[in-house]
Amino acid sequence: MSDDTLRIDRSAKTLRALALERMREAIMGFHFQPGERLVERPLCDQLGVSRSVVREVLRQLEAEGLVQMIPGHGPAVAKPDLGRTDEIYELRALLEGIAARACATSATEEQIALLDGAFVKLLEAWASGEPVEVMRATANFYEKFFDAAGKRIAWEIVQGLNVRINQLRSMTISSTNRREPAIAEMTAIVDAIKSRDPDKAEAAARHHVEQAWSIAQKLLRSR
Repeated sequence: MSDDTLRIDRSAKTLRALALERMREAIMGFHFQPGERLVERPLCDQLGVSRSVVREVLRQLEAEGLVQMIPGHGPAVAKPDLGRTDEIYELRALLEGIAARACATSATEEQIALLDGAFVKLLEAWASGEPVEVMRATANFYEKFFDAAGKRIAWEIVQGLNVRINQLRSMTISSTNRREPAIAEMTAIVDAIKSRDPDKAEAAARHHVEQAWSIAQKLLRSR
């Protein structure tokens, strides 16, 4: 990603929202590396926004866990923390397993059709090889997934958890040989839901999260 690609166009969205979206994608796409300092003036030039907007964006990214304040040095791209992410993946496995069971048990045919359509879009995103596109398609899939399960509060919780590990999730998606296993794991989830098999659906959902965490642990330990 070149510096020019960070620059934003004015639109109906606020400059803050646009700058936040662009910076979030830049971090997850590794335009900025873990531990790299984020200096306000260059960011103003790259994004084409004021220093006050950059400061607001950095504060929001810090709240999301993508940026950390280093005493004496200022903001930098956060480095994923093994102990912190361990609990996040554990909670995700629990919540996604519960949602998969509920989805297989009570989702309507229309909801399952929407979920299946979102899964097709996810497969297309995987084929593109763009981590950010995969992340977007994954979020869309899981929104349909939790909606079909009738677990909207659980979805809000999972969204909050994912925000804190988005960079790590992007690293996992980008890792060698992750694409095919991930597709197979998610296919198993969708197939179990379509078959109305709650036990298999829950097991498949938990397995998918556990496999993602296993890859993430290896990536963290290699850095």
